[in-house]
Amino acid sequence: MGKEMTQERPIPPLSRDLSFWSMTVTQFLGAFNDNLFKQLILLLSVVAVAGSENTENVDLQGMAMIIFSCPFLLFSGFAGYLSDRYSKRHIVVLSKVAEIVVMLLGLFAFASYGSTGLVGTLCVLFLMGTQSAFFGPSKYGILPETLRRGDLSKANGIILMTTFIAIILGTAAAGELKHNITEVDQLWVISGVCVLIAIAGTATSLAIRRIPPAKPKLVFEPVSLAIPVDTVKVLLADRPMLLALFASCMFWLVGGMVHMSVNALGIRQLQLVDDVTSRMVSCMAIGITVGCLVAGSWSRGRFASRIVRMGLWGILLCLLVLALPGGRYGHLLGFWGTVVVLIILGVFAGMFAVPLQVFLQTRSPEDQKGRMIATMNVANWIAILLSGVLYEIFGAVQNQMDWSPNTTFAFTAVLLAPVVLFYRPQTEML
Repeated sequence: MGKEMTQERPIPPLSRDLSFWSMTVTQFLGAFNDNLFKQLILLLSVVAVAGSENTENVDLQGMAMIIFSCPFLLFSGFAGYLSDRYSKRHIVVLSKVAEIVVMLLGLFAFASYGSTGLVGTLCVLFLMGTQSAFFGPSKYGILPETLRRGDLSKANGIILMTTFIAIILGTAAAGELKHNITEVDQLWVISGVCVLIAIAGTATSLAIRRIPPAKPKLVFEPVSLAIPVDTVKVLLADRPMLLALFASCMFWLVGGMVHMSVNALGIRQLQLVDDVTSRMVSCMAIGITVGCLVAGSWSRGRFASRIVRMGLWGILLCLLVLALPGGRYGHLLGFWGTVVVLIILGVFAGMFAVPLQVFLQTRSPEDQKGRMIATMNVANWIAILLSGVLYEIFGAVQNQMDWSPNTTFAFTAVLLAPVVLFYRPQTEML
């Protein structure tokens, strides 16, 4: 009876757990598809505006990020309800089937780009966000239900590490493919690849361990479409979890700002081509991969506040360094200096993110874990949406003041500074 069980069967060690590795591969393929398609749209958003008259210093990345974020605000509450009411494994599989459909629509949008332009691809971006919104609560909520508690830190480190490897490859692939396909209406070839990847991800999801619903008699109420009252009460009553959620939101807000800022820095300021710019974005994900491994190894079954604080200070300092003026293009670091600092920034970001992710997962009550994670998703995606809004606002200020794109890093550092100064979590065992 002392053994941890799932459906009355002993849970195997993480290294021999087929279900966990199937979930890891499923998540990897989904993250690759998301980032390939999203980076492609972001690159098109920069070029679409930067290449037109009278608007050379403005880009539409902020708008694209807002469109991608909206489904998470609209549907995460309902997705959380479904993930508690039904088996999370079933929701994962159905979400992957939906990904196939969305990628097929993406193929059509690019094939007809000559007539629909950016609007068609932005509609598909919205649908891709919708699919991810339903996938998210079950994807993260299933880990505590299918793994031994002592393996959660390591498992989250592996999941986040492989996710950011997928971000590296997906983001880099978007730049490479866009650079080599000169006609925009031929970009449907990329979506064809995305369809195949979605099919592969659906196949791997079938090997995830079957688990019962967490709360099979959960009644649907209109509030299920939003944030459940009992979930709000849990958050308000648990100050450490509430503060950790706020810190997590700041991580995603900063991440959204930095992603768009690096694209603008590469294309508009350093005058790099699409593939080189995408490689530069990928460098941050390389660092995050290392940071995830470091944090997972150092945490050792506890929420280590020292790692979180170290990550916060590191992110802040890297943002300030990225904002330094000078050099040939008004950016002191140039291309290679930026690459090095982005990798270091990623390491600190991974150290910051992993402990928070594990803490929020384990702190949630078992009978509403899906809804709690959905609520956290809503909060994080409000932050990502806000990153798009703030990017657009600061972009207008940049144009008015004739500032260079790298000043956005300084603006982002100012946003993060209060969290760095005042967030002081306590170390505790999970």
